[in-house]
Amino acid sequence: MAGIEHNVSGHTEQSDAPPWHISVLQHLNPVGRDLFENYSKVPSDNVIEHITIFRDKAFKVYPYPCLGRWGFLDFSICQSASYAEVLDRVKTGQKCLDVGCCFGQDIRKLVHDGAPSENMYGCDLRKDFMEIGYDLFLDKRTLKTTFVAADIFEANSDLRKFDGQFNIVHAASFFHLFDWDCQVLAAKNVAALLKPGPGSLIVGRQAGNVISGPGKGNIFVHDCGSFIKLWKQVGEETKTKWNVEAQFTEDVLGFAPPGTRWLAFTVRKL
Repeated sequence: MAGIEHNVSGHTEQSDAPPWHISVLQHLNPVGRDLFENYSKVPSDNVIEHITIFRDKAFKVYPYPCLGRWGFLDFSICQSASYAEVLDRVKTGQKCLDVGCCFGQDIRKLVHDGAPSENMYGCDLRKDFMEIGYDLFLDKRTLKTTFVAADIFEANSDLRKFDGQFNIVHAASFFHLFDWDCQVLAAKNVAALLKPGPGSLIVGRQAGNVISGPGKGNIFVHDCGSFIKLWKQVGEETKTKWNVEAQFTEDVLGFAPPGTRWLAFTVRKL
């Protein structure tokens, strides 16, 4: 979760709450309730209060929309058409990185579903979020996942020591934080983390729009065609080939501009 500072800076206190801040969690989906009750062992009656405490703590660190609107509770990785493949591959020993992982919530979903936690890695710009994740999911002593605080754009970040080591990268609500050129650079840096040769996979979802183009706050918003075009450029500049599948799912509700949709994608190295 990097690069969105120019969009949400200035909103760090709930007294000056931005339009994407929802104070009360009205509903927790079955995936989330199962995870908190059966993975984290939070008593059923305490789940909402428990989540709220640590969401509010994280929102004071930085007021990302995915925190303000409780979007981190979507556990979007399990909504991916490639989720079964990702889970099976991690179970067999392959390594998966969640880039822009926030609390590591999607990592916990994979682990709860049987993925060995030592095969999972998480990266976020803000170490605070990953530390809060341990308190949120109550697994500091048991989770064997490696977390790295790093900026995807820094050539000498700690993340670069993992270049060429991952079979799978999960990137949810990540690329859409940047303008076109920065998305190309971010995609190239993510691609460098993947193992050489065919079969490596990048999966995720992000906010898109039925009309692609520059968005508010120096970002580029994709439709399916422009997202495919971006990866074509990445391939040309890195002399690699990618099969890209992208599709819109449901509308993004709330403060987002008209025409905003979730754009789900699978990018497979050929």
